[in-house]
Amino acid sequence: MKKRIFIVDDHPMVCAGLAGEIAREPDLTLCGQAHTLAEALRQMAACPPDVAVVDLSLPDGSGLELIKDLLARHPALVVLVLSLHDDLEHLDRALRAGARGYVSKDDLAPNFIPALRDVLAGKRYLTPRLTIKLANAMIDGGPYMGAPAARLSDREWEIFQMLGRGSEIGQIAATYHLSTSTVHTYCERMKQKFGVRTERELLVAAVRWSTQQQVSAARL
Repeated sequence: MKKRIFIVDDHPMVCAGLAGEIAREPDLTLCGQAHTLAEALRQMAACPPDVAVVDLSLPDGSGLELIKDLLARHPALVVLVLSLHDDLEHLDRALRAGARGYVSKDDLAPNFIPALRDVLAGKRYLTPRLTIKLANAMIDGGPYMGAPAARLSDREWEIFQMLGRGSEIGQIAATYHLSTSTVHTYCERMKQKFGVRTERELLVAAVRWSTQQQVSAARL
């Protein structure tokens, strides 16, 4: 029987390209695709696939939360992450959420089908560039290793990233369908983990961390 692949990505061109690659493989079939978290959960409940290809950035929520929800509902499901992000923090959190492989969209063309083959065979898959980054970070003690940001929960980390990119509390609340008071509660927890007293100090820490990540990514 053909292995069933489901794509979760909000970019139609990406979905079309992946669908074309799957169609050329005689033992694989595209069983569905969704552009939002809610749509993905609904469709896969009706027809669970063998592999879910999940983007981490979705318009109605977090790809990390989707991975956890899918695996809780479908324990036999295999998840392959496909993301614009190629930093080690996203990689680490995706793997800890339960993903079996991670492919950066910058390295998509030569790696997508090999990644599917490996995760279907029970292996893990990282693109060569990510493997090199991970090895360098382990050798050099990269900036994400043991940093306060590594102690944040996935939701705290997502909010922390948005703060670092200049988003306001209202924007963050709307993005993750939270109340502003809930976002402030997350900020209080992050302040404790970073050892700062005010949200202004937390914002400075977020911007500094975001800048360090960009510099580190450029060097690796």
